[in-house]
Amino acid sequence: MSVLAAEWLKVRSVRSTYLILGMSLGAIILGLGLAVMAAGMYDSAPVDKRPDARIADLEEVLVIVPQLCLGILGALAVTSEYATGLIRTSLAVVPRRWPVLAAKAATVGAVGLIIGPIAVFGTYAVSRAVLGDRFSGAYTGPFVDRLPILAVLSLTVPVFALLGLGLGALLRSTAGSIAIIAGLVYVIPIIIGNIPEPWSERLGSVMIGALPRQITGDSNASSVFGSLLSPATATAVLLAYAVLPLLAAIWAIRRRDV
Repeated sequence: MSVLAAEWLKVRSVRSTYLILGMSLGAIILGLGLAVMAAGMYDSAPVDKRPDARIADLEEVLVIVPQLCLGILGALAVTSEYATGLIRTSLAVVPRRWPVLAAKAATVGAVGLIIGPIAVFGTYAVSRAVLGDRFSGAYTGPFVDRLPILAVLSLTVPVFALLGLGLGALLRSTAGSIAIIAGLVYVIPIIIGNIPEPWSERLGSVMIGALPRQITGDSNASSVFGSLLSPATATAVLLAYAVLPLLAAIWAIRRRDV
């Protein structure tokens, strides 16, 4: 508990934490702006074109904002200590070492569990309020029907926080960790989308962006991702993105010099 309290103090006493969290919640403002712009375009379109107008689910598109931000927070939670040398003090006080990483994981994971639902449900709420029955009623369905996908999208945010933490502990580099996280979100899906079938579908099914809809039993047919996994398998893959880097980091931090 003392280690956990120390890690919580580190996170909440750094100014960059609040900046990152503010940027995470900026997804709601961005969603509001996109919704207002989309509503204006819809209203100004010819009446005969409106039935064919479609819009992506903004909460699914903009979830990458809190994902990336919490991934950065997770990486900074450990790489900043390597950069300043504070990690030597932390590991000297806790010689077994792994409790330090476990406490960091609990801290950034808890922050992700709070920020994720606020950002995702907030984006959905403002989008629904602005768009109303436009775009063939894309946002007029019952809230309970959207609840599963919104919940899973929210859970991907703490997964990114733990992924960033694991990568940061392994690489000891903020830039390297952020580059990998950004690659998982932007670069790798584009590359996979241009690979010939069936590998495009197979590899696209295990990308983080493909997992939420597979967990809820929906299809990724309208995206670059695949839909080959069962809900249980997709859930296991999502957990693996968080757990495997942390296990590797624990193994590394116990066996190499600071």
